[in-house]
Amino acid sequence: MNICEFHQLGRVSYKKVWELQQTYFNELIEAKRSGTILPLKLLFVEHLPVYTFGKHAKKNNLLASPEMLKNVGAEVYDIERGGDITYHGPGQLVVYPIFDLERLNIGIKQYVARIEQCIIEVLHSYNIESGTISDRIGVWLDIDQKEERKIAAIGIKSSRYVTMHGLALNVNTDLNMFKHIVPCGIADKDVTSISLELNEEIDFFEVNLRMKNAFERIFELQYI
Repeated sequence: MNICEFHQLGRVSYKKVWELQQTYFNELIEAKRSGTILPLKLLFVEHLPVYTFGKHAKKNNLLASPEMLKNVGAEVYDIERGGDITYHGPGQLVVYPIFDLERLNIGIKQYVARIEQCIIEVLHSYNIESGTISDRIGVWLDIDQKEERKIAAIGIKSSRYVTMHGLALNVNTDLNMFKHIVPCGIADKDVTSISLELNEEIDFFEVNLRMKNAFERIFELQYI
């Protein structure tokens, strides 16, 4: 089993958690260099409205003007994860694993696949069938159908096999906030949420619990 500190952070600004991630990320890398074993970290958070650009994002995928962003109360950050632009906000479960993949004995591709598996299993527990697309990271519904739509995004950074950033699953998310961007740089696909699919408000705490349990089993974690 892999010892892991679990942190339920609640609804917090993006910058605050970004800085916390960077601290844990750097600590874990430094511990590896010195031969010290620190617990892995798993952060669960719900952000205040924010749009983030990945390293290779196109700036014109942000469709909103500064005035529009101010009106909806959204911040904007350029960050070090892969991927294009995405949105985080209330009603969305964001998960940041600060993991040492060498300790888990997996590579980056396996790591992403396991994150996708966690999401898919949580959705399955709500009777929502989902899957992945080979050339598009994340989790999708009705793949290869006209109504194909994205319910969860994934974007990560790794150095010395230590990871930061992670996944965002739309639970009760205000999907109108995605209209201000080209989500993940894909213009012709919609986004959805558990709430929209089931046509009801979802118990956010319960989704957190199911995701926590999925990570515990799939990554063989022991929480402290």
